[in-house]
Amino acid sequence: MNNFESSILQSLFITGTDTDVGKTYITAGLGVVLRKMGTDVGVMKPFAAGSAQKKGYKSEDIEIISRAAMVCDPENLVNPQFFPIPASPYTAWKKLKIKPKISTILSSFKKLTKLHDMILVEGMGGIMTPILKDYYITNLIKEMKIPTVIVTRSKIGTVNHTIMTAKMCEKYKILVKGIIINDFDKGYPVKDLKRDLQNLTGIPVLGSIPFIKDMSDVSLNRIFKKNIDFKLLLK
Repeated sequence: MNNFESSILQSLFITGTDTDVGKTYITAGLGVVLRKMGTDVGVMKPFAAGSAQKKGYKSEDIEIISRAAMVCDPENLVNPQFFPIPASPYTAWKKLKIKPKISTILSSFKKLTKLHDMILVEGMGGIMTPILKDYYITNLIKEMKIPTVIVTRSKIGTVNHTIMTAKMCEKYKILVKGIIINDFDKGYPVKDLKRDLQNLTGIPVLGSIPFIKDMSDVSLNRIFKKNIDFKLLLK
């Protein structure tokens, strides 16, 4: 690791304006580039939900981001809670009677920070996804004491969602390192969207990622290095 990197490394929370905006693939791409830069990067998804995989990690998202970072940390650290239904932690708690364990999440994150120089934490859904009553993803980010990156899309309606997400970060006093546009479902011309989002939120747009077919290391490294401003991200 060079001196520039070691002097500025800090963990990041990858959040989104909504569910299915591509947080997992953005986290994976960032993980590949950081690893190839010589960073000892770990990954975490505190809460995951859906159908469990039969082999390996229960969460496919964890499988993807762990493979990208080339880590094989214990499942109870990288994904402390998995809910076998596609729902928010709050809804899963009410439906399955499995209470979200915030203290376990925070202690797992702390343990991971001792194993790696930097952790990429992938959120769940949007930034106001409820975990407990009156406790949201925003609260979790605050307790982790790390900055966030907002993943948004280029589909019409994204300006509204991105502004709301930025406003909630402002309300909760969460530092936003930047916005990444995941341009997989064309809508706004990216140049216009970048200009508008920066002007309206005051948050830098770190870049935009096109639809990716090839998820190999080489492909992700090339696309993310070309399209994302890593100096600004790691500043």
